Amino acid sequence: MSPRKIIIDTDPGQDDAAALMLAFASPEELEILGLCAVAGNVPLSFTSRNLRIVCELCGKPDAKVYEGALKPLNRPQVTAEHVHGKTGLDGADLPEPTMQAQAQNAIDFIIETLRCEPSGTVTICTLGPLTNLALALQKAPDIASRIQELVMMGGGCFEGGNITPAAEFNIYVDPEAAKIVFDAGIPTVIMPLDVTHQLLTTRDRVAKIAALGTRPAQVLVEWLAFFERFDIEKYGSDGGPLHDPSVIAYLLKPELFSGRLCNVEIEVESELTVGMTVVDWWHVTDRRRNATFMRNVDADGFFALLTERVARL
Repeated sequence: MSPRKIIIDTDPGQDDAAALMLAFASPEELEILGLCAVAGNVPLSFTSRNLRIVCELCGKPDAKVYEGALKPLNRPQVTAEHVHGKTGLDGADLPEPTMQAQAQNAIDFIIETLRCEPSGTVTICTLGPLTNLALALQKAPDIASRIQELVMMGGGCFEGGNITPAAEFNIYVDPEAAKIVFDAGIPTVIMPLDVTHQLLTTRDRVAKIAALGTRPAQVLVEWLAFFERFDIEKYGSDGGPLHDPSVIAYLLKPELFSGRLCNVEIEVESELTVGMTVVDWWHVTDRRRNATFMRNVDADGFFALLTERVARL
């Protein structure tokens, strides 16, 4: 089978970087058509920079990087330097990237690619706020029916939120964008906190990555050491949850995950619960089932896959 065509939309982030490394290491399965930066964990100037740093670390200086939205659709910008550090990739000492972003913006790239590629052959992978995709859908509603699948990290149900009691960060940053995307009729798979909080960077798992001895593995270990400190302090866990690589792992080994098709709605009005993903897990309403919401993951299988692929870089 030919590789699956994907567009990765991201706001790196150490865990985004791990997701990108997993994708770059899997060319037999994944053809990366382009990489889109969006404001999220840190402002756009840093997410674009970080995306290009990861490309160069992985030996992919010819990858196409596109810069997208500077801010959410309607709300003040919210960032997460308290988790990811000032640059978003704190923890490892790396040179500034030499590669440049493309002149075309990310929104137009998404539209053009979906219109040029055969309908139903491109998967969108979102690792951050959904602003870029929402803007593309607003500008070109016809692209919704051309998307093979949206696989996204975001939301939560039984785990609650990680930026407010009710909301996960990626959705909270731009809930109006998330609502546009969820209402567009795109086949969607969600990797929520319910799954990612099972993917803990324990000492044993990180030690296996460190034992690879390569430069990419060394940098990843340094990034994870910085990234996990926040969650270890917050949750008292052995390691931190590795959120974004779950999206890429699903494309490579969907059998690692299990969930069910549900109705998922985005709260955009309530002061207490804005950004909440309201998941009808038990099918208590007759609302359209619009997303496959994952709930469980084989964590050891996930980290075995990540380690094996990072060894290829």
